[in-house]
Amino acid sequence: MSSTNEKNKYIKYLYMLPAVTALALAAGIWIGMALSRSADHSAARQKLNEVFDIIEANYVDDVSLDSLVDISLHEILTNLDPHSVYISAGERESSERELESSFFGIGIQFQMQKDTVYVVEVIPGGAAETAGMLAGDRIVKVDGRDITGPKITTDSVFSMLRGPEGTHVDVSVKRYNSPALIDFNLVRVQIPVTPVDAAYMLNDSTGYLKISKFSDATYPDFIRNFNALRFKGAKALVLDLRGNTGGYMQPAVLMANEFFDNNTVLVSTRGRQWRDNTVLGSDRTGSFGGERLVVLIDEYTASASEIFAGAIQDNDRGLIVGRRSFGKGLVQHPFEFEDSSMIRLTVQRYYTPSGRCIQKTFERGKNTEYAMDLMERYNHGESFIADSIKVDSTQVFSTLVTGRTVYGGGGIMPDVFVPADTTGVTPYYLSVANAGLLQKYAFEFSDLNRENLSEANNTEELLNLLPSDAVILQSFVKYANEVGNVRPRWYYIEPSRRLIVNQIKGLIARDILGISSYYEVVNSSDPVVKEALKQLDKGGADFPIQPEQNK
Repeated sequence: MSSTNEKNKYIKYLYMLPAVTALALAAGIWIGMALSRSADHSAARQKLNEVFDIIEANYVDDVSLDSLVDISLHEILTNLDPHSVYISAGERESSERELESSFFGIGIQFQMQKDTVYVVEVIPGGAAETAGMLAGDRIVKVDGRDITGPKITTDSVFSMLRGPEGTHVDVSVKRYNSPALIDFNLVRVQIPVTPVDAAYMLNDSTGYLKISKFSDATYPDFIRNFNALRFKGAKALVLDLRGNTGGYMQPAVLMANEFFDNNTVLVSTRGRQWRDNTVLGSDRTGSFGGERLVVLIDEYTASASEIFAGAIQDNDRGLIVGRRSFGKGLVQHPFEFEDSSMIRLTVQRYYTPSGRCIQKTFERGKNTEYAMDLMERYNHGESFIADSIKVDSTQVFSTLVTGRTVYGGGGIMPDVFVPADTTGVTPYYLSVANAGLLQKYAFEFSDLNRENLSEANNTEELLNLLPSDAVILQSFVKYANEVGNVRPRWYYIEPSRRLIVNQIKGLIARDILGISSYYEVVNSSDPVVKEALKQLDKGGADFPIQPEQNK
């Protein structure tokens, strides 16, 4: 019995020996390759360290190694892809400010006009509102320091007005109806930053939301604003993502989830490491599964915005209207260094539900060509003619419900193309717009008439308080001539009349009532918004979207 068992074990060993040997050989090869790669990497790192040592010891002039490291990191990442970047400690604050959901400050929005800080909007709930600061106030001193003049920058004003929670800051303002400065002692508190620029009803049954970025605050702000529109009667939504360059992936996925009451894929990611491969889907808890949806996009719609648009389009859940999006299908992850500098390194590609990656093509190290892509689109006529859009015929996919054809490799193609509107864009308009004269005139008009205009409770009431279009145009043309030295040329002014007046009205509305009111004015003549309403009216956004449904 014992002998038989030993024989069986020996036979089993003979059978396993080749497998064990092969496994050991494979492991040895893998370890050898790993050690070789490690040795190669060590040699490369050693060479880089030696270069810095040689420079430090022998270069003819004194140089800062820190600055050389910054330059080196920038060049290294530039040669990986266009979206991997190095951010120095000094640049990090302004970089992260773009996606912050709140900050500690006094609660105002401001802009620089004539080397002076003007309060554009007082944020509800902030220290400035509680103390009585008003839109139109000119901030001339902060903690006793004069902040007027050409040397004052937006970043320097941010650094003076923001600070730790509970700290005090003294602010002196000049007000239009007060000969003396008005002093405020303000306590910095947490101020929310809303990514929803506008939320209002386009008509009795259609709401409009303009989202500027995907930050931590985007999803809760979206829910709150859309629910408010539904309470007003919205049965459909026009979601404007034009100019939205993206941000965090999570709020885009959470937003998309709200439009599905079934299980479906929303986005997937694939990376070099297995842990980077994910599939994110809806969880059947969407609150807006019955509302029709139109998403507006353009060439500046990118990243997280494209994730949302791709999820909606590939699941045939809503209609995409506008122009081809930017085409950023790479996902970055932050890696921080001890000195607070950081790199944002591309670690994944994301794929829409149909399996397409919409990242446009690039060559490593040729970021200038990549950056010029939008100009090339314009020169190629893509902004004006749908047939000029370049599609990659090798990347053809089908939507998941009705099988519509969609393409990968270069952004989200709209279901309904709307060309860029150049009506009224004449040399005169370009001259006054590029000189910032429209904004300056609107602000000064608002400032001079603030007491009267502030009686308006909404956009309609405000527009009724404004002079006629003819009076506004004549007044502006005179202002542009006297202040901006732009000579009146009525041959060009007349074709631009409607565009100029509408822009001025919108800017006045922003100065008096806030940014949402601006969009309420300018959207009244926006051809993309008009097309969205047209599609909703004729059933083009009824879901699931059918092939040729929007023709």
